[in-house]
Amino acid sequence: MSAASEGVRRRRPMSAWIASNSSGNTGAVIERGFAVIRSQNWLVMVSGFFEPVFYLLAMGYGLGGLIGTVAGPDGRPIAYAAYIAPALLATSAMNGAIYDSTWNVFFKLKFAKLYQGMLATSLGPLDVAAGEIFMALFRGFLYALGFTIVIAVMGLATSWWALAMIPVALLIALGFAALGMALTSYFETFQQMDWINIALLPMFMFSSTLFPITVFPEPVQWFVMAMPLWHGVELMRQLSVGHFEASTAVHLGYFLVMSLLGIGFTTRRLRALFLR
Repeated sequence: MSAASEGVRRRRPMSAWIASNSSGNTGAVIERGFAVIRSQNWLVMVSGFFEPVFYLLAMGYGLGGLIGTVAGPDGRPIAYAAYIAPALLATSAMNGAIYDSTWNVFFKLKFAKLYQGMLATSLGPLDVAAGEIFMALFRGFLYALGFTIVIAVMGLATSWWALAMIPVALLIALGFAALGMALTSYFETFQQMDWINIALLPMFMFSSTLFPITVFPEPVQWFVMAMPLWHGVELMRQLSVGHFEASTAVHLGYFLVMSLLGIGFTTRRLRALFLR
């Protein structure tokens, strides 16, 4: 391809890029995903819901009995359980999406050779990427809905804005799912997949999930604020009490950009791997 034609290709509008990477049949990928869930994966999905609930009971009410109250997003004191509950919701959305878009995708990519078969049909790389990311979002949605109900029943949400935590959890899941699928396309062995846990555990511990970010030295705080989970945690906390400020838009924008870049990156990787 000449330099001139390459330049024209890069200047094509978004609609042309979508048309060149999609057949408009993402539903076929989603339909297959639900068929698999019905036949074998439903127990795995349901079990993932209980992890944040157990954390909330152990930390929020066990350790929380010793801590008492902490400062909420608006500066007013709130119970420790109410402080960590929105953070655990953000973490649950992250975990549900990231595990579905990494381990699940890795098996389909390297062992089942599923994507090679899909892309040998009329499906395009964007169809496959969007379908797999949608299934990861579905898992994140189930976790978010269930945990939000738990928070409401326990009286840990003090504003009607807390209902917005469900769609925001989907946005968080979208960002992590898109990025997770893109990164998984580079992995070759199961040992490399362990890097995911190595990254997720410190992010969970240090992203102001269980204690305020102010306990860290300032250089560490800046590093933590670059992590995606921190933005999700802060956004969820603001929604739980109905307190908004300029940082709210920053948190939302972070995940919007993360999602768009992840979807584009994943689509390019699938095209590079299977449509050369």
